[in-house]
Amino acid sequence: MQDATIRLTTAQAIIRYLDNQFIEIDGEELRVCGGGFGIFGHGNVSCLGEALHGAQDTLPLYRGQNEQGMGFAAAAYAKQWLRQRFMLCTASAGPGTANLLTSAALAHANRLPVLMLCGDTFTTRLPDPVLQQLEHFGDPTFGVNDAFKAVSRYWDRITHPAQILNSLPNALATLLDPADCGPAFIGLPQDVQGWAYDYPEAFFEKRVHRIRRQAPDMEEVIDAVALLQTAKRPMIIAGGGVQYSGAVAELTSFANETGIPVVETIAGRANMINDHPLNCGPIGVTGSDSANAIAEKADVILAVGTRLQDFTTGSWSAFAKDAKIIGINVGRHDAAKHQSQTVVGDAAICLASLATDYKSPETWTKYAQDERAKWNTYVAENVKPGNRPNSYAQAIGVVNALCDPRDRIVAAAGGLPAEVTANWRTLDIGTVDVEFGFSCMGYEIAGGWGARIAQAEREPDSDTIVFTGDGSYLLMNSDIYSSVLTEKKLIILVLDNGGFAVINKLQNNTGNESFNNLIADTPTATAQVGVNFEAHAAAMGANAETVSNPAELAEAFKRAKAADKTSVIVMNVDPYEGWTTEGHAWWEVGTPEVSTSAKVRDAHTEWESSRPKQRKGL
Repeated sequence: MQDATIRLTTAQAIIRYLDNQFIEIDGEELRVCGGGFGIFGHGNVSCLGEALHGAQDTLPLYRGQNEQGMGFAAAAYAKQWLRQRFMLCTASAGPGTANLLTSAALAHANRLPVLMLCGDTFTTRLPDPVLQQLEHFGDPTFGVNDAFKAVSRYWDRITHPAQILNSLPNALATLLDPADCGPAFIGLPQDVQGWAYDYPEAFFEKRVHRIRRQAPDMEEVIDAVALLQTAKRPMIIAGGGVQYSGAVAELTSFANETGIPVVETIAGRANMINDHPLNCGPIGVTGSDSANAIAEKADVILAVGTRLQDFTTGSWSAFAKDAKIIGINVGRHDAAKHQSQTVVGDAAICLASLATDYKSPETWTKYAQDERAKWNTYVAENVKPGNRPNSYAQAIGVVNALCDPRDRIVAAAGGLPAEVTANWRTLDIGTVDVEFGFSCMGYEIAGGWGARIAQAEREPDSDTIVFTGDGSYLLMNSDIYSSVLTEKKLIILVLDNGGFAVINKLQNNTGNESFNNLIADTPTATAQVGVNFEAHAAAMGANAETVSNPAELAEAFKRAKAADKTSVIVMNVDPYEGWTTEGHAWWEVGTPEVSTSAKVRDAHTEWESSRPKQRKGL
């Protein structure tokens, strides 16, 4: 007896398969694909569009305004769901698909699941060259979609309908794998999308997935415990992987039992609430004096769920050169960095496996807590309204004081990630999304929209609050309109400092003159014209207002909280004064070794003076 089959197009089969994949979360079965974001063109509208139309009740498709923004929204959605669910993105062949490259790179750097179903040129090549096709004279198989190989964890091009029987399960396995998680790209030639095939009906049966929890090798655990037992000044670095593995409780319990101070990475912000006695602040280039003071003295460091990016490690200058690292990570690549003693496995299981009678010396724990108390005093003064010209920190302080504990904070690139990381006082676990893995301008509003879609599914009574500068706003703002269209309310703070002020600050700090960053210092900007962000946002259907100072911002924020649709609040901030001046670790930046400018030469000498502290991979 032959297996039962059903005749479907390739596109129909892809969507039917996705529609029947579920995941169990806290005892509830949900579709692992929450829907998607799409912009149609000739490369995906007639076939994939037809298939998505038939599944719109169970796989809702959100209409994007820009493909890059769609990818950002999908990444933020996956973050909000702690990588347990994902969204698909579909784009047409050519520039539509190319626009997804940046967001694919963001998802790859941040280890986030995003499924990209993108149009491709015809497999038969009969109509070649087609509209928007890039021709490579020596390789007719090579095209725009091949560029995604560098920014995808899984990549395939479907040239026959039967191939999805293998490709889709492999893509889904990548999207749900804690160690290999990242974007999956599937190129869909326009003709193949519409070709039909007799698929086994069993391929479309409901399947319930669970995220794998990998137990560590016990020999690695034994070695790690032995190393920890030698520690006189231990420290825990808590990264984003703590939240993805659901290990917040295990981290807190381990810290409480051992008395080891905990510092957070940018991705790991909100692993602990602000007031926990062992939360010693954010670490690194955009960190806190408290965390960095502990880091430079620590002799054993437990790095949990972090990829140890340079902003965390101060370009590997933040730690003592002889400090030993225990790398606890589900990914071997991240666990083994800088000769770490590896414990490869799920963070929750690993931390539970490390149960020990070890206690951090009381004098060390108290030192860490005293340092954190000093930092708290600094932050309280730093965010105080009226202490200097309008600043990012003041705006952060206003929102921090008025938001609800479960509101989600979204920021990315520019100066705001540093200011949010340093100054935000966490009110509840898992409520901060500072995208600094790829440091991608434009993520803020699009990511806020994606986060709000997920948040509406989980915590509809909470708000998503977006901090963005004028530079990022001008780069990508159209998902204000998306949020209005879909009734996914955002509160967006546009803090206008007249250009790319944080890079201007770096430019000045390296001895260079202000050039081409602030609008006022752009030689080709012969007309100095300000942008009316309030009018622009209002034109997209949002509530919008401009305020002059933090006191007015507080009242506007209250109105935004009470509103039922997206609100945009604009406030000017000073591009030179008001930056958080404390809490920074050294960061390696290429500076000119030779220059006609004495300021540049002096800055190079000053910058290089910290290089001797840098670890050399040992």
